[in-house]
Amino acid sequence: MVTKQEQQRRVRDYKARQAVHERRQRRQVRDSIVGAAVALVVLVGGAALVWDRQGPVDAAATETPAPSTSAPAAESTVPDPSLAEGRTWTGTMTIDGVELAIELDGAAAPQAVSAVVNDAQTGFYAGRTCHRLTTSEGFSVLQCGSVDGTGAGDPSYQYGPIENAPEDDVYPAGTIAMARAGGDAESNGHQFFIVYGDTTIPSDAAGGYSVVGQVTSGLDQLIDDVISKGTVNDAPDGAPAEPVTIDDVVLQ
Repeated sequence: MVTKQEQQRRVRDYKARQAVHERRQRRQVRDSIVGAAVALVVLVGGAALVWDRQGPVDAAATETPAPSTSAPAAESTVPDPSLAEGRTWTGTMTIDGVELAIELDGAAAPQAVSAVVNDAQTGFYAGRTCHRLTTSEGFSVLQCGSVDGTGAGDPSYQYGPIENAPEDDVYPAGTIAMARAGGDAESNGHQFFIVYGDTTIPSDAAGGYSVVGQVTSGLDQLIDDVISKGTVNDAPDGAPAEPVTIDDVVLQ
């Protein structure tokens, strides 16, 4: 089993490579005499700030896309918290062929865990994408589970409250938490994010983010096989450079 120290070293090495690449890109832009190329880089940088309606939300974002209206009407009922059974659920989440062993804490986050368990049992997550990847120092998340694959769409229901959020705003590597709209504690849905390196996400007016569980093994492989490919145009917050798909989620 890969130790936590080795896992942290891999994250540091990846971010160091990312930083070198970003510095090289900045030099190329600076030295370029082609104005169109410079304009493209500026456009990409600005788009990263308004990437996603769902959290964790960059504090610098100034506008948000409108919610999708394509969510199926059948998803009108929030799963009852009793579905979590007040217990620990174990199982696997497979992303692009990488099998992650996971645990969900149904006692600490009964409403959110019930929603995730329901999605796993009904097969919702199979074939959904991970549409967002952040690579900034201290902000390392992979966000998945959007209805429409863009992050703007989610089920016709939304739920709260925020459960089991860390008091210190620190989400350790391996954390699985629910994404939500900024400033809205009642806007949880299908989307979740996996923290692949210790990350601090400041609470907003609504609070923090509901932590449903953790990855207990396989995170290092996810970093090597998926995270390391980076994002489109090497943006610090954007779509993965190559499509990332959830193969399945199995819980027991």
